[in-house]
Amino acid sequence: MTHHAPSHDDHVLTTAEGRAAYLTLNRPKALNALSHPMVLRIEQALTAWAADPAVGMVVIRGAGDRGLCAGGDIRAIHEDARTGGTATSDFWRDEYRLNALIARYPKPYVALMDGIVMGGGVGVSAHGSVRIVTERSEVAMPETGIGFVPDVGGTHLLSLAPGELGTHLALTGAPVGAADALLCGLADHFVPAAALPALAAELAVEPVHAVLERHVAQPPAGELASARAWIDHCYAAGTAEEIVTRLLSCGVPDAKAAAQTLLSKSPTAVKVTLASLRRARRLGPLERVLEQEYRVSCAALSSPDLVEGIRAQVIDKDRTPRWSPATLEEVLPADVDRYFAPQGADGLRLGAALSSQEVVW
Repeated sequence: MTHHAPSHDDHVLTTAEGRAAYLTLNRPKALNALSHPMVLRIEQALTAWAADPAVGMVVIRGAGDRGLCAGGDIRAIHEDARTGGTATSDFWRDEYRLNALIARYPKPYVALMDGIVMGGGVGVSAHGSVRIVTERSEVAMPETGIGFVPDVGGTHLLSLAPGELGTHLALTGAPVGAADALLCGLADHFVPAAALPALAAELAVEPVHAVLERHVAQPPAGELASARAWIDHCYAAGTAEEIVTRLLSCGVPDAKAAAQTLLSKSPTAVKVTLASLRRARRLGPLERVLEQEYRVSCAALSSPDLVEGIRAQVIDKDRTPRWSPATLEEVLPADVDRYFAPQGADGLRLGAALSSQEVVW
């Protein structure tokens, strides 16, 4: 029997079939972008299912055929940042709490990361215990392009990627396909997109491992494995300026292209992102990193680059942001340190990090 619970404009559909409960992000025209009510609805459903002995696992997927989720509602963030409101910091507080809940979920959490999975979409999928990508997957944390910094636990995930691959993806915002998502630890399994409907249906009657055995395949070749030498060398530099110098001088065309991409991003966001990743490596559990990301995100709300970046990329679409400061050299250490300043009572507190709960297969 299927139970359908109406939600905020039905932007999150919740159904239960057999042993599986399904979350479907249902804003296909907006590439399933997350709103605050959607985040609260997902949390409500997950909390109920965690306590329901009839639910053996949770499956999250996106409506339509373009992707799981393109991230948060950027236009709403722009309006809030422009007018100095608090709606966005309230949204992030609940969104990051949801990211932590997913990472510690006591039942298998199966994320179908088909098509576009960016920003907040990574947050509701890549912290899950079973993360499936397809030949259509494009996984990215593209925040530096709008004057923002990877969040939703993205700096935690990318700081754990092999070598300096995470630094490359975070600073350039480059999307990765299935093989590279697997290499970077953003996904666990490759399944052809055509097999996803059958896989999702079979999860209602069989355990995850049995269903995966039938459908997991070898992904098409990726690009990052063969680029490890120049990526690891260039991005290990001490500063963003030195990273650019190494990329431009190492003689590899892809490295030069990466430098040009990086130089098109917000210089402040690039430097804060680099600092965020390196601090994340030392912070340990996801909860501590999410707390840091909340400080950084709230600081970015009052930065001119976030409003300008969204204007250029999303509102006016002229693709010519005027960053302030305009160059990496002009972004001073004190400018970066401001993003990490303690927030006092306004900060996010996720409590003591739990050890990962045993997932029952």
